[in-house]
Amino acid sequence: MDYKELKHKLKAEVQGHLGYVRDVTDEEVMEAIDEEILNDGEVSVCTVAVRRRLRKELFDSLRRLDILQIFVEDPAVTEIMINGPGHVFVEKEGKVRELDICFDSEEMLQAVIQQIVAGCNRTVNASNPIVDARLKDGSRVNIVMNTVALNGPIVTIRRFPERPLNMNRLMECGAVTREAAELLEKLVKAGYNIMVSGGTGSGKTTFLNALSEFIPSYERVITIEDSAELQLMGITNLVRMETRNATAEGCTEITIRDLIRTSLRMRPDRIIVGEVRGAEAFDMIQCLNTGHDGSMSTAHANSGRDLLARLENMILMGMELPLSAIRGQIAAGVDIIVHLSRFRDGSRRLVEISEICGMQGGEIVMHPIYTYETVWDGEDGVIAHGKLVQKGEITCRQKLEAAGLQ
Repeated sequence: MDYKELKHKLKAEVQGHLGYVRDVTDEEVMEAIDEEILNDGEVSVCTVAVRRRLRKELFDSLRRLDILQIFVEDPAVTEIMINGPGHVFVEKEGKVRELDICFDSEEMLQAVIQQIVAGCNRTVNASNPIVDARLKDGSRVNIVMNTVALNGPIVTIRRFPERPLNMNRLMECGAVTREAAELLEKLVKAGYNIMVSGGTGSGKTTFLNALSEFIPSYERVITIEDSAELQLMGITNLVRMETRNATAEGCTEITIRDLIRTSLRMRPDRIIVGEVRGAEAFDMIQCLNTGHDGSMSTAHANSGRDLLARLENMILMGMELPLSAIRGQIAAGVDIIVHLSRFRDGSRRLVEISEICGMQGGEIVMHPIYTYETVWDGEDGVIAHGKLVQKGEITCRQKLEAAGLQ
């Protein structure tokens, strides 16, 4: 009997011994595995190394994420992508590669999916085929079932470092310069409203975490997210809220819009929305215009200017307002746009800091403070050198002056 068949046989025996595995503790599962390994005649002739591997893989299969567990535990892995049971990819050190392992069957992948969603009180099935979830370690999970994804189920796991990167670490890895970081520190402390934009995987959540370390510890901060990812440190008066999907058991849906509205009754000093993607952008802009200085959020965009257009479109998804009124609200609410990019060599950098300076001729006026200038070396996209260049100074200095941070 080969290793795979032996593993399947032992797993079936452990499940038969325990019954419904979720009704027992991890210790009881491990004891049952040890007992089967000890008593099985075919295992007794295996080496110690093989028995140890069997022990871990059986436990991972029954109580964790099966073949994915080793990559979830690897701090160098930033993304895990499963395209159906036969194709597993990981991103490590900025490079994506396909693994030589796969799930033995779609049923095994489905079991892992149900284990993930059950861990955060979510459901995914044929009638609700798309869901956002998270692992116990805070990793973000997106699941698309095979009723929608033709080669599914599709699972994408975004891993975050156990300890969030602070601004010092970002400076060390070249993502931001000291001068820009010192400016951002003053802007956060002074209560400027900041939007962080960028493409997928550009580091928006990581940078938002880094910015949050500059929030004074005595302030009351409320975070609102689709799936909790933010890891704010040093804030004692912190309220964390997460959306909820509707369920077949009768639980109603709780959206970001609902959470933003209720947060206004919770006496916040600052409101941080993990990401705006739709009509909730209107509620976010309303927060910025109702005295909650220092609030922050992120959004997908190709540039700082593109972010403004995206905010306009997102607000129009839920409100029938004149474009001039929408632009006026954005210009009055957003003070600073920080744009991040992920380069073709896998690096992530801050490439733009811009100030919003009101309206002129029906258009929102943007004033660049820092922009990133790059030089490309050859066709492979590797950066020979680049730098963040200062283009101007903050012109709207009232908040800086009020905070004594000129």
